[in-house]
Amino acid sequence: MKRLHMLVIDPQNDFCDLPVSYLPENPATRTAHAPALPVPGAHQDMLRLAGLINRGRKGIAAITVTLDSHHRYDVAHPTYWVASDGGPVQPFTQIAAADVRAGKFTPRDAAVRERTLAYLDALEAAGRYQLMVWPVHCEIGSWGHNVHEDVREAYNHWEDQKLGVVEKVSKGSSPWTEHYSAVMAEVPDPQDPHTQLNRQLIDSLSSAELIFIAGEASSHCVKATTEHIADHIDPAKLVLITDCMSAVTGFDSQFKDFIQRMQQRGARLAQSGDVLQELLVNAGR
Repeated sequence: MKRLHMLVIDPQNDFCDLPVSYLPENPATRTAHAPALPVPGAHQDMLRLAGLINRGRKGIAAITVTLDSHHRYDVAHPTYWVASDGGPVQPFTQIAAADVRAGKFTPRDAAVRERTLAYLDALEAAGRYQLMVWPVHCEIGSWGHNVHEDVREAYNHWEDQKLGVVEKVSKGSSPWTEHYSAVMAEVPDPQDPHTQLNRQLIDSLSSAELIFIAGEASSHCVKATTEHIADHIDPAKLVLITDCMSAVTGFDSQFKDFIQRMQQRGARLAQSGDVLQELLVNAGR
């Protein structure tokens, strides 16, 4: 039996466009919970992924789930920033170092201005992203931080059958850097090992013959994680399950460019139905 590893990136409520039937009441507010950053198509992605894990679980040797895990106060949340007129900074605002130097946007805590500028300079020098202010999402301890229920049920069945543990990898708890990738933060902090290269994750994935990748969002966390993995592991081991991931609205071109580049590097694209056949064959069925 081949060692086939399922890597599920950020399959969390806050990223899923969940139907009303999936939204429980928040007893503190007497209103229904709502995803903070729903990705169109994500709920159906997760249902397909859950079905794939349920039907093909005997052929899966290992499962790793990454969890976007933020504090409310975070450089990429509105709580961190104030506009030049003293008003709030709206979600989906991009902020460049030049904007801060010009006074267009300012950290609410004036004491961290220089640290913030150093971060923005380093982020822009890396050339991967410009700071995006997102809605407060995947706050540690919140309903939105939880895994999509169907996916959790599916991997629980795998754990029961394998008598094993689904590895959970937390990322994003540093308020000073964006952390799209489960492998490392966009600007690692030398004082914070949680932002630096996750060697344990790389070593775990390295032992697999194939790594099947699914999750949300394909334009950001799936993209960043996969790119970093491919820097440390043969990209030919990577299989992107394209009908189990979707892009943030307005970022479809980033996803398409990512897919094209990964194919050029040797990764494979597959649909969940094709992956299921591989898992069933691996299980001897």
